[in-house]
Amino acid sequence: MQSTPITRRALTVRLAALPLALGAATRVWAADHATGASPANGLIHTAAAIRQEIVVEAEPKRVYEALTNEKRFDAITRLSDGATLLEAAGAKPTMIDGGVGGTFTLFGGYITGLNLYMLPNERLVQAWRAGSWKPGQYSIADFSLVADGARTRLVFEHRGFPESEGASLAHGWHEHYWEPLKKYLVRS
Repeated sequence: MQSTPITRRALTVRLAALPLALGAATRVWAADHATGASPANGLIHTAAAIRQEIVVEAEPKRVYEALTNEKRFDAITRLSDGATLLEAAGAKPTMIDGGVGGTFTLFGGYITGLNLYMLPNERLVQAWRAGSWKPGQYSIADFSLVADGARTRLVFEHRGFPESEGASLAHGWHEHYWEPLKKYLVRS
């Protein structure tokens, strides 16, 4: 059977529908959260979802730019343990096409995806995948930025990933995104 190629626009439309399809997982998370069932690392076992909140010593505009600008994100990667992926044989350079429907390649090509929704300085929703996942398998990474004076409260939700990856991802967001992001914003 021959497959029909899908356009970037059609893929964007299909992936944009995923948050609705994954809404049940979000409702389960909300029920668990209301009862206090959420563990400290943000991993919710009943819904295969991660919810983490961090405070960053920078305004939302700087945080948003760090997440959506390839030069800035490359600098963040170099502050994490993921920097070794940039130097590996066959590694791809950090690339972020900054518009809705734009693709991204991070951590030497190990992380790839597509920007589904972008509200500058407030929200970024991505179809996000790791290179070890089955071909075509994507999750949804949702970054919400809330101003708190000169700081930003970043509320992050990740859902739709392979359930066996949850603990590793929950840890990895802190190690490869949040801690290097904080370091980068203090230095720049």
